[in-house]
Order: sequence, then C-alpha cells, then structure tokens
Amino acid sequence: MRTKRSYMILFAVAVVAATSAPVLSQTSNSQQSTQATQTASTRPSPDRPEGVNPPSKAGKDYVIGADDVLDVSVWKEQELTRSLQVRPDGKISMPLLGDVQAAGLTPGQLAQNVSDKLKKYLTAPQVTVILTQINSQRVYVMGEVTRPGAYPVLPGMTVLQAISSAGGLTPFANSKKIFLMRNENHIQTKYPFSYKEVLDGRKAEENLPVKAGDTIVVP
Repeated sequence: MRTKRSYMILFAVAVVAATSAPVLSQTSNSQQSTQATQTASTRPSPDRPEGVNPPSKAGKDYVIGADDVLDVSVWKEQELTRSLQVRPDGKISMPLLGDVQAAGLTPGQLAQNVSDKLKKYLTAPQVTVILTQINSQRVYVMGEVTRPGAYPVLPGMTVLQAISSAGGLTPFANSKKIFLMRNENHIQTKYPFSYKEVLDGRKAEENLPVKAGDTIVVP
C-alpha cells in the first residue's frame, strides 16, 4: 500500500514539474527579451552620429578665409542655424540678411556682426559662430612626394608633418636638398630642410612651423 502511495506521489510531482517548465521557460525568455530591449534602447543609434562637424583647433584670434566652413547658430531660431562655407568672395549667405562678409573677421567678430544685423528682425539675438573646417590656409608640397598638392595648415604643423601629410618621400627624392619657400615682405626666402638630420635630431631647428602660403619643394 505504501509502495502504491509512493508511486502516486512521484507521479504527481512529475506532472507538476512538466506543466511548470514551459511557464518558467516563457518567463525566462520574456526577461531576456526585456533586457535586450532595454540594452538596445540605451545604445547610440549607428545612424545618428554623436558629433557632427566638430570644432577645429584654431585659436579665438583665427581670421576666417575663403572656403572655411562655419557653423552659425542663432539661439531659439532653428531656421537661421546652419553650416555655411565661405565663398571665394569672402561672404556667406544667411536668411533675412542675404550676403554677409565673413573673410577677414574672427568667429567672434562675425558673430557680433550677424547679431547686430539681426536686431532689425529679432529681439536680443544670440549668435554663435564655430569654425569647423579650416580650408583657407594651405601649404603646398611639391616634387618627389607620394601625393603632391595643397594641404590645410593645422595648428602647430611643421615641415616634417606637411611632408607626412603628402604621403612622405618617394624613392627618387633627394632628401638632402629639400627646402621651404616663404614670402616674407614680398621677398621669397628659402629655408633648407635636411630630412634625415631632422629625423635623427641633429638639425631639429630646420623643422620650422609652416605658415599659410608656404611651399615645400622636394627635388
């Protein structure tokens, strides 16, 4: 009798376990699905870049030039906020204002100028101008480099870094006769650059900071 009762108890336990297993499985799957949804919602969307047009590293005294790219922002006026490239004539075009002179001004001066002009249409406009791309200041690398051409002058860029931007020397380059040409007071000045001796530190003084308009010649 006891043996029969034990079998009945074991059978009841097995039935309960079998019926509860799907429920536990569904609960576990539901929890995993919820966690996956929460994790996905906290991840940044790959289609939404976190930083668009980050500001350049130019100082506050940088003077805007043609082809530079600016972010002009007017607080609480989304229609007037946009990214603009300075035209070859040195101007940008804005709603309400039309053409506005940008070249020759610092970003702060341009912001004040735009703000003053907008006072005809808005009450106390707050304008911010951020330089996002420096395209007006270029150095020219010519001769036996991998990619001859014009390159933007980055803050602190040296002759060696400019050559690196151009892909470095070709196998046919005469590294002992490289020079930099610079217009100083309307006079072309020539500065020698000994590539290997700059690399090993013997003539570090020849690795000059480049300026807009400089030409580096690699024979």
